[in-house]
Amino acid sequence: MDFSVKKLASDAGVFFSRAVQFTQENLGQAEKTELDAHFENLLARADCTKNWTEKIFRQTEYLLQPNPIDHTGARIEEFLYEKLDRKAPSRPTNAELLGHYMLEAAKDFGPGTPYGSTLIKVGECQQRLGGAEREFLQTSAISFLTPLRNFLEGDWRTISKERRLLENRRLDLDACKARLKKAKAAEAKAALWSEEVDKAEHELRVAQTEFDRQAEVTRLLLEGISSTHVNHLRCLHEFVEAQTAYYNQCHRVMMELHKELGSSSADVFSSNFGRNPSASADPDASAESPTAALETDVLQIEEVQPPASGTRKAKVLYDYDAADTSEMSLLADELITVYTVPGMDSDWLIGERGNQKGKVPVTYLELLS
Repeated sequence: MDFSVKKLASDAGVFFSRAVQFTQENLGQAEKTELDAHFENLLARADCTKNWTEKIFRQTEYLLQPNPIDHTGARIEEFLYEKLDRKAPSRPTNAELLGHYMLEAAKDFGPGTPYGSTLIKVGECQQRLGGAEREFLQTSAISFLTPLRNFLEGDWRTISKERRLLENRRLDLDACKARLKKAKAAEAKAALWSEEVDKAEHELRVAQTEFDRQAEVTRLLLEGISSTHVNHLRCLHEFVEAQTAYYNQCHRVMMELHKELGSSSADVFSSNFGRNPSASADPDASAESPTAALETDVLQIEEVQPPASGTRKAKVLYDYDAADTSEMSLLADELITVYTVPGMDSDWLIGERGNQKGKVPVTYLELLS
């Protein structure tokens, strides 16, 4: 008990001495030991690394989990499962949920109907997108978020602890310097103070040794920030690769869906809206219609002529493979001539490239002046 009281009194005395030294330094009434320029640069670099790593980490979390409410709930769930030493269950992504709802809706509307069959195609596409998103989230969490979190919660806490110890050692050193200065000033007036000077010098030597030792430990930790940058650089490359793979996969999935819907939409809309009711009542009239000439015989596409209103140039955005002989295949970035004819589906145009001619989907083109 006596030992504890003595230690408590000693610690209180040290704390009071540091507080006095700190206050006098701020008031300009005491000298302060300055660190060398290299050490100060290491400190500034470490602070900069910590601040930007924290911001990048938080913003990456928001990118991967944009809804703050979902983000908080997910973190709480992960924390609880971690404490229970159990693996958290897989959470469906928003795209997967959307795809599930579309597939369920298709069952009620009828998978054989145009709307139901399209819901199935889009729903399956959304589920594929959701699966790609989940894989991207898992990869990014492991390869990018985890190293950043480890630095902030591990290395940086160690650095901060050693920096606080170094600051305390510096305050002790400067307090010893101040006591030695006072003892020498008193010694000049009376020889009885020589013992106090010896004691102050001994305390100063001890404080200087502890300060130098702590400064070396802190310096080594701060110099390790360079290794942290190298590690984070590697993690950043892995994050970019994962993000690139994810967006490429999404692009492929959507282009396949777009092509599938584009090739089937002409048949769907023409069967429901493309025919003129009077055409069925008057076969002779339908035989003379330009639209009928396009739809009844795919070979007659070669007989279609540009309208009097003229043609336009168009740039092809994506590759397109013709579904039948009435269509024309396209290559990305090429220029073609396009025009429309009366009664033609608005999703399609007639395209020409040299001696080739055929229907082309509007969504694959960028119309130029």
